[in-house]
Formats: sequence, C-alpha cells, structure tokens
Amino acid sequence: MTDYTLAQLSNYSVYSSMVVLTLAMLAHGVYLARIVPARETVAEAAPERELVAAGAATGGAVTPPADTVAPATAEEPASARKAAGIARSLTWLGTLLLVAGVVLRAAEVHRWPLGNMYEFALVGAMFTLLGYVGWSTRRDLRWLGLFIVTPVLLVLGAAITVWYTDASELMPSLRSYWLAIHVTVATMTVAVFTLGAALGVLYLVQDRLEAGSGEAGRRSFMARLPSARALERMTYSTHIVAFPMWTFTVIAGAIWARQAWGSYWNWDPKEVWSFVIWVFYAAYLHARATTGWKRQNAVWIALAGFVCVVLNFAVVNVFLVGMHSYSGL
Repeated sequence: MTDYTLAQLSNYSVYSSMVVLTLAMLAHGVYLARIVPARETVAEAAPERELVAAGAATGGAVTPPADTVAPATAEEPASARKAAGIARSLTWLGTLLLVAGVVLRAAEVHRWPLGNMYEFALVGAMFTLLGYVGWSTRRDLRWLGLFIVTPVLLVLGAAITVWYTDASELMPSLRSYWLAIHVTVATMTVAVFTLGAALGVLYLVQDRLEAGSGEAGRRSFMARLPSARALERMTYSTHIVAFPMWTFTVIAGAIWARQAWGSYWNWDPKEVWSFVIWVFYAAYLHARATTGWKRQNAVWIALAGFVCVVLNFAVVNVFLVGMHSYSGL
C-alpha cells in the first residue's frame, strides 16, 4: 500500500470520525434534554415524600394520593435511555475511527505521528476520547459526553482546516526517541487537563445553582448531574493525575533540549509557557489543599491553567518565533 493511499485512508477515517462524533454530540444533547422532565417530576414530588416521612415519624395519617408519590429513585424516560445508548455507541465508533486515522497517519509518515500541529491535534483528540470512554466503563458519565465530544470536534475541525500538513520529514532536532516519550506524555496530559476543565466548569455552574434558590437547577439537566461537591472531587482527581504527568513533560523537554541544543533551558517561548502552565496547576493544587481557600477560587486557577494550555499549543506553537516554531505547521 502506497503512502498516498495511506494518506487518503487516514483522512477518510478522520472525516468519518467527525461525522460520527457530530451525531454522538447531538445524541448526547438529546439525552440531556430528555432527562429534564423526569427530574422535574421527582423534584415536584419531593415535598409530598417529606409529608409521608413526617407523618410516619409522628404516627400521623398524612398520606398523599397514590398518583402523586414519586418513585424512590428517579427513573429516566425510555427516550433518554435510548438517546444515551445511541450516544455511547456513536462515541465509541467515532473514537475507533479516529484511532484508525492516527494509526494510518503513522504508517504514512513512517514515524511517531507527533511531528506537527495537525498530528498533535489528532493524537490529543484521540487521547481525550480514549480517556472519556475508558473512564465511562467504570462509572456512569453519560452526562459528561456532550462536554467532551464538543471540544474534541472543535479541535478536529481546526486540525483539518487550519493545521493540516502533508507528510514530511522531521527536522533534525526532532529525530529522537524523545519525540515518542516527551510529546506523547504531553498529549496525554492535555487530554486529562481537558477532562478536568470540563468537570471544573460544570462544578462552578452546579455550585452556583446549589447556592441559589435551586429552582433553576431543578428545572434543568444540571439536576441530574452529581452534586457540586462530587464534581469538585472529580475535578481534583483528574488534576492529581495530570500534574505529575505535566511535571514529567517539562523535565523530559529539558533533557531533550540539552541533547538537541546543548542547554537544558533556552527561554524559548514554548518552554516558558510550559513552565507557566506548571505554575498555574501547582497553584491550583496548593490552593485546593490550603485551609481558607474557597474551592471555587481554586478551580478558577485550574481553568486559567487550561487557558494557558490552549494558548501554548494554538498560539505559541504557531505564531511566536522560537526554537519550536518549526513544529507549528
């Protein structure tokens, strides 16, 4: 099979993945829309259940009509479960198609597919989806799908329209086994940061709803999501995993720089931004563990760190001149 054929198959796989993921995004949206009525019914029936409990505790005979008593657990409508099943299947299929696109790209270029922004975007999107679908096998994350698939689609759209690059030889500095080590860990870390950022945004919204009257939350899909406290713990858990990985990325990059350019640190824009990202996430973890800091403020620091991640790979790589400029496009 020729390199040209492999390139075509890789592109077809990526395009097909985007189509499937678009359908998955719509299905995830339908799922969130369909679960709202079920939650409203349970929320409206909650006072009735409290009356039943109070009557039982005092020996009274307070019993509402049978048709007003909500089930003990919030039953999802059949349409919501069907949409969730379709979304899950489509997300898995889209992930597999993207994996195929990355593998075919690697076969085309005869190297690890991380030599430019196009390849980095593909691999980063792939790791993000793999992280989500892998995590969803251990716990129910149907509510998170829309907030993962949507940014992945945006990245893939930018990859094929703005960052697309035909197969080419690597610059001499990139011809090293550190490409597979350093850049792979970096892309995996960005994927985990993306999961953490999505969870952080949902936490801030949920916390605001819980701090208010609660009416808005009971009338939206947010009522079906975990509590703000649970979302904050999940946000923290993802960053606990990602921070050591990013620390390794920075250290490995310094070692590679020593081999390629003769110095561990060259004040290159990408090196500086990588350290800035490390500082933001270190500050988040420190604030999270410090008594007196509000959890909301700590999460805002983490989101600021994610903004730096986006700027590092979408702006610094492409527009700022430095030793890493050749890896932009």
